[in-house]
Amino acid sequence: MISRLLTAGLLLFGGWQLGHGAYLLAKAELAQWLLEQAWAEMQANAQRIDTQRADLIENSASGDSAVEKKGANLKPVPPWPWADTWPMAKMKWPSLNKELIVLEGASGRNLAFGPAHLSASTMPGQTGVSVIGGHRDTHFEFLQQVLIGDEFVVQMANGDEYRFQVKEIIIADVRESQIRLDSDIAKIALVACYPFSDLGAGSPLRYLVLADLMLTKKTGKVERVPPTTQKLLTTMSV
Repeated sequence: MISRLLTAGLLLFGGWQLGHGAYLLAKAELAQWLLEQAWAEMQANAQRIDTQRADLIENSASGDSAVEKKGANLKPVPPWPWADTWPMAKMKWPSLNKELIVLEGASGRNLAFGPAHLSASTMPGQTGVSVIGGHRDTHFEFLQQVLIGDEFVVQMANGDEYRFQVKEIIIADVRESQIRLDSDIAKIALVACYPFSDLGAGSPLRYLVLADLMLTKKTGKVERVPPTTQKLLTTMSV
């Protein structure tokens, strides 16, 4: 009798686990669908604003100076009503067949849904270091497959695309160093906890993939990469 009750209990517990796992999977898939919808809406808005801007430039007697900068009126589109974030970019890795929406604001809540941009850092493609973080066991798990020399594209919501090339891969200890946000060229630092196999919280190690801007697709502007990349880690003062 006790054996049958124990078996029944284990079956019920197993069923609950499966149901809970299916719920979490469905929730994650729904979140990604909502993010894609918000991204598509922001792109559509950008195209509409771009068309209006082009018409204003064409009809403006005073020329381009009388027209607001491209993307100035592009408003964030939250993926759900209570969200405090929005899709600010899409990162594309052709060699790994990987595309990820990047959220604005690297809070713990936002990182649960995708890689997120550190708001205190510069925007991707702009002079300085843009920092994007992600969880090592989900969205940034693929970073362990990235090699020096790999290229990827960051597409902004306004249509601008920036091509980056990986220059350095570093394992850093947050107790001893921090990422410098100043640089005279555009860089991206992709950050995940390390090691990838250790899913416990509290590791002081970070896996850093550092990349330099190569090409802006819209303008065709090439920025020459210096022979040696600038060191992005500075020693923490004790």
